[in-house]
Formats: sequence, structure tokens, C-alpha cells
Amino acid sequence: MSHVEKSLELFEAKFNCAQSVFCSFSKEFGLDEKQALKIAACFGSGMRKGEVCGACSGALMVLGLKYGQSELGDRDSKLKSDKKCTDFLEEFERANGSYICNELLGCDIRTEKGVNYAKENNLFIEFCPKFVESATLIVEKILKEE
Repeated sequence: MSHVEKSLELFEAKFNCAQSVFCSFSKEFGLDEKQALKIAACFGSGMRKGEVCGACSGALMVLGLKYGQSELGDRDSKLKSDKKCTDFLEEFERANGSYICNELLGCDIRTEKGVNYAKENNLFIEFCPKFVESATLIVEKILKEE
């Protein structure tokens, strides 16, 4: 199963966008699915506040696992992961218009009114799978560049 297929399958199963993207890569980085799902659990819907899209957060977690600094003084890893983060967010924004959840959905999901609007208009169903797919594809592209 491809990363995109896995991330969409997880999203359709009602895991959040961050969980869906992060978990689809987890085994490659030594995490089992249960761990990945727990780590990303609080990042969906822009951390429940409509901030950075959860699909982007999940993708950035993947990039952190691959490129992130883990040793004190390892400036090269820090610079590399910072660049990968910037590259990802810029590409996601070019493809989708923004990487901010509220902007992507066109409503303020920090409020009950905004969440209800998103649900009533099927925004989570109509748009979020596209963002999950986009984030997954961009991560794949970045990982393949190495």
C-alpha cells in the first residue's frame, strides 16, 4: 500500500489529518502505528484551533524523524531540517493556497459556530482528504530528493 493510500485509509477511518499523514510513514522510522497515532493525536484540525493544517503537522513530524537534530551541537541537522520544513510549507501553500487550517476551510473552527459550519457544509469531508493527500505526496517528494 502506498503512503497516500495508507494516509487516506486512516483518514477515512476517522483518524485526524495529522495522524493519517504521520502514521503512513511511521514504520519506516521505527515507530509502530499505535505510537504514531498517539504522537499525532493532538495535532488534527490545526491543533483543534484552525492553526497550521494537521496534515502539514503530520508531514513535518515525518521530516523531523528523517532530518531533525538529535545531538547537541549538530548544527548541520538543524539547518537541514529547518530547510526541509520551509520547503514543505512553501510547496504545500503553493499547491493549496495556504497551510493554515482556517484559511484552507474558509471558516473559523476555533468557534462552535465555525465547526458547525464546516460540518454542515461537509468541509472536513470535501477538502481535508485533498490536504492529507497533498501533504503525503510532498513529503514523499522531499524524501526522494536525498
